[in-house]
Amino acid sequence: MATHTVSFQDHHQGAGSLDLVRQSPHARAERLHPRAKLRTCTPSSEHLDNKINDSERIARICAAMNLVLEFMPTANLRDSGLPTSNGTKHFEARAILRSAVGELELLRERLSKENLILRDEVDRVSMFEELVGTSPALQAVLSRVTKVATADSTVLLTGETGTGKELVARAIHRRSDRASRPFVGVNCAAIPRDLIASELFGHEKGSFTGAIQQRLGRFELANGGTLFLDEVGELPAETQIALLRVLQEHEFERVGGSHRIRTDVRVIAATNRDLQAAISAGSFRSDLFYRLHVFPIEIPSLRERKEDIPLLVEYFIDRYARKAGKNIRHINKKTLQLLHSYPWPGNIRELQNVIERSMILCESEIFSIDECWLPLPPAATESKRHIELPRRLQAQEKNIIEEALKVSRGRVFGPLGAAAKLGVPRSTLESKIKALKIDKNRFRTLSEI
Repeated sequence: MATHTVSFQDHHQGAGSLDLVRQSPHARAERLHPRAKLRTCTPSSEHLDNKINDSERIARICAAMNLVLEFMPTANLRDSGLPTSNGTKHFEARAILRSAVGELELLRERLSKENLILRDEVDRVSMFEELVGTSPALQAVLSRVTKVATADSTVLLTGETGTGKELVARAIHRRSDRASRPFVGVNCAAIPRDLIASELFGHEKGSFTGAIQQRLGRFELANGGTLFLDEVGELPAETQIALLRVLQEHEFERVGGSHRIRTDVRVIAATNRDLQAAISAGSFRSDLFYRLHVFPIEIPSLRERKEDIPLLVEYFIDRYARKAGKNIRHINKKTLQLLHSYPWPGNIRELQNVIERSMILCESEIFSIDECWLPLPPAATESKRHIELPRRLQAQEKNIIEEALKVSRGRVFGPLGAAAKLGVPRSTLESKIKALKIDKNRFRTLSEI
């Protein structure tokens, strides 16, 4: 009796093997049976790397099956060592071989489906791997991310500083059809105003002092992919016009150049400013706002998702403990209560910094923080400022109106009246005079004196 083995060994740690054994029909107790075994070592805290390795193992096993299935139908029965003169044995061996091929085909199909499911799970996990939390506020954001990712629409992310807007932008990119292309980010507030146009659109050699060679801008570098414009509300007026043109016409010119360059870029913008207020103040263009405001996503503050704080604390402790080579077994109960009650004006970024700082100084297996690092929230101070500011503005406004009334000798309307001098409607000025309790008659008295 002869035995032939075609085997595929996966050299990854924890991988199994696929062995195909062909034997003669005399060994009835050990009938031909293709076996595929996939062993995975997945602890309770399963990581993304394990999922990726599992998927790669299944893909390799499927590849091995393809080789075997291509080999078996064309294999010569003389390779099996069977006497070809015995017709019964010949046909029995061929039947067994066909049965093996059928079973292997079914197994390959099952593994292929399992691989698709696993790869989809890897995609979802990697998409949101750093967006930690289970709160309804965060889940609502992730739901919107999933829906808009494949739409290729412009997205405007708004929210307080430190809420993770860039993480959300990267999640959108990973889930989009542009995932294999570049994700290029630029912080508009971190670049000097006179260099922002060159940073975004590039420049030609000699276009300005210091331009010793041609440079590609972020739009060219991100071609085919996603461009993330962080702090877009800080763009100067002239750059806003150029950005609007790119969004409308999908083309631009480098600084100092005359050649129009076509671009295929998805723009995701983010800001912690109130752009509507900026439009009213004249510092942001309304037409650009509506070009960016195709699909808005409001990122919740950490105060709005307090139930995620324990998960975030655990996530950051695990990250910085491994980085520092420390073994943290417990979190001090008082520390956890303190972290949960603090309002986190700096949001997740502030929490991350506090955990990293505490990990550097932690000398035991119990994680704790110094209370002085979380001072009383500046809410009282901020509210006081918010009260003082309107009072200061009211005082300035009252002085301006009184000065105009003084010049116009107490008159409100008419070509020489205070309303005309201030450039406001008469009814508006009358309302302000009443609200600020200004006695306009005394200015008439002063003028007569």
